[in-house]
This record gives sequence, C-alpha cells and structure tokens, in this order.
Amino acid sequence: MSHIGVPEGKPSVPVADTAPSMPQPQIADPGPLGLAGFAMTTFVLSVFNSNMISATATAAVLPLALFYGGLAQLLAGMWEFRKGNTFGAVAFSSYGAFWLSFAAYVKFVAPTLPAADVGNATGLFLLAWAVFTLYMTVASMRTNGAVLAVFVTLSITYIILTIGAFASSPNTTKAGGAMGVVTAVCAWYASFAAVTNGTWGRTILPTWPLSDSRPLMSYRNNVMAERTGPTVAR
Repeated sequence: MSHIGVPEGKPSVPVADTAPSMPQPQIADPGPLGLAGFAMTTFVLSVFNSNMISATATAAVLPLALFYGGLAQLLAGMWEFRKGNTFGAVAFSSYGAFWLSFAAYVKFVAPTLPAADVGNATGLFLLAWAVFTLYMTVASMRTNGAVLAVFVTLSITYIILTIGAFASSPNTTKAGGAMGVVTAVCAWYASFAAVTNGTWGRTILPTWPLSDSRPLMSYRNNVMAERTGPTVAR
C-alpha cells in the first residue's frame, strides 16, 4: 500500500497499489455473419456458373459481392481479430477481400483484357485462391466438421474452376458451379448452426467439434489478457 501525502499530523489515506480492472465489453460472435455472407454470394455466382440460370445475368452477383460477401464478411473478419480468433480473422477477411476483388475484376479488368488472355488471367486468379483455400483447409481441421466441410468443398470448387478457366472448358466450369452450390449449402448450414446454437444457448444443430476446445479458449483468453495489459503498481 502507498499513501498520498497529507499535512503533518493528519492521517494518511491508503491507496491501492493496483488500478481496478475495467470490465471488457462483450462482442457478439461474428462467425455466422461471415459464413452467411460467403454462402449467399457463393450460391448466386455458382447458380450462374452451373448454367441453372443463363450466365448472361452474372452481373447480378456484383452487388452481393460488394456488400454482403465483400464488406460484411470483411467486417466479420475484423471483429474476429478483436475476439482473438486468428482462424476466423484470416478466413473472413481474406474471403471478404476475394469478393471485393472479384467484383473489381469482373467489372473493370476482364473487359479490358484481350479475349485470348481472359482464360489464363482468370485461371491464375482462381489458382492463387485455390492455394490459399487448401492451406486454410488444413487449419480448419482444428475447428469443427461443419467448417471443415465448407473448406473441403470450397477447395474442390476452386480447383475445378481453375481447370475450367485455363482450359476454356464450359463443361468444367459448369461442374465447378455445381460444386459451388454444394459449398454454399455447407456454409449456410454452418452459419445456421452457429447463430441458432448461440441464440438458444445450447446445441440445437450439431457442428461436430474436431478437437478439444479448451486449449483454443485458453489461447484466446491469454491474447485478451495481453491486450488489456498487466496491472501497474503505483
């Protein structure tokens, strides 16, 4: 204990050596939002890629890519950083950026490319994202079965679409679109389960955890403790 200086003869006032800890504001789980934005945008684009609806209307996906798959998912990623969830932060921020860059590519870049180069340019763009998705799939093996299913199906989707773009094969692209619909359904389920279980406060829809969550929660708590900093002695 330390004492604040007072005039002689007056009792001193004890002061605590440590500052009182401030309660940390609770943050809602951004995961369901990120998954929902990804699922809806993927679904709409994949419907066009699979020729369920004429691909001439593909531009209809651009507003979704900008605002829901792009901006909303990017914001979800930023909130995952705040929660100390590295996997969620990297995934949502990256795929939010994917949809934003996809919209820019389709609107501003692809129309300016020579027709003979569009397939290779698109293929390279998709290949880079396939590589990223494959190593995120490895990381997702420490989350749960619902999230792992999203990344496995997404990896397959990217690979098929990459082959279709490089080979300029409409049938391969159509197959990639069909796989993209499966990916979207998996992502919607993961979002549905997360928001429903979180709202009800118990497991309504299974997500099939793949590992003990205690080490992960301990890591997150340590991150939050480091962020608030140690108490400072006076």
